[in-house]
Amino acid sequence: MRGEIHLTPDFVGEQAFELDKDGAHLWQPVAPSGRVKLTCDSLPGGGWSGEGYHDMNSGSRPLEEDFRGWDWTRGKTADGRTVVVYDSVLASGENPRFGLRYDGQGAFSLFEPPVRRALKRGFWGVGGGIACDETASPYLRNIYEDTPFYRRSLIETRISGDHVSMMHETLDCRRLAMPLVRLMLPFRMPRRA
Repeated sequence: MRGEIHLTPDFVGEQAFELDKDGAHLWQPVAPSGRVKLTCDSLPGGGWSGEGYHDMNSGSRPLEEDFRGWDWTRGKTADGRTVVVYDSVLASGENPRFGLRYDGQGAFSLFEPPVRRALKRGFWGVGGGIACDETASPYLRNIYEDTPFYRRSLIETRISGDHVSMMHETLDCRRLAMPLVRLMLPFRMPRRA
């Protein structure tokens, strides 16, 4: 399969955020919102276009040394603002979490995420949760990836009164560190020179 992916950011997020007190792990939402166009002869209609996002993580230690896991969500409000929530649990049990709201030009403000609601476990037993208003009931619209240590889904919810379709991911670092999961990684995510 061959193809091309083009991301046209609405703006570039230049701020990186520390995910732990030591600053050993950084996360940067490089393009918190944008348009994606995928062209590929193997896909129906020759490809796909829609809303997209790009971020990156970096760190000086393996994730599973410092985290139990995290939940991350990103979506757009009806008026075009982008909302991102990072909700992690460190190996110590601490739960640093923060929310970001971006306007259409890239200016952002931090906010305290609302309560975290548990989500139904996936096929492999990976749990997770999503921040949403106290009166909201998150609705799972689609499951994109469900593995022994990671899930990615589309969830409808409400944050600060805004109805938002959120791309959601759960990473379970304890499972990622399991020897059996490590043995499966080369088959699930092969590394080719």
